[in-house]
Amino acid sequence: MLVFLWVAEIVLALLYLGLGVMRLVQPYDKLVRVLRWPADFPAWAVKLIGLAEILGALGLIIPAAADVAPILTPIAACALGMLMAGAVAVHLRRRERQRVALPCILLAMNVFIAIGRFGPYPG
Repeated sequence: MLVFLWVAEIVLALLYLGLGVMRLVQPYDKLVRVLRWPADFPAWAVKLIGLAEILGALGLIIPAAADVAPILTPIAACALGMLMAGAVAVHLRRRERQRVALPCILLAMNVFIAIGRFGPYPG
């Protein structure tokens, strides 16, 4: 189980890190053209989402790897899971059903990490 947790954490951390950096670095207009959903939010909110993804990615790896406050890893997974639940809601509201699958998969992976790390025998 521990190996699966680490693999899920690393995969999610890399993905969230890439997405977060993209949202922070790319100009807002380009994000609107490519992703479309940022048009529903002010530029500062999209940047804040990117920052949350970066901090969440770091929270998935660093506390558990350094064995310093490892409780932060499942908390980060819960926070990122809530972010993905919001992403699902945004895509459904925009009637973008084809874009719902990825946030649902990421949400499920976050739940797996949260349960695995909060569980009775956290790895």
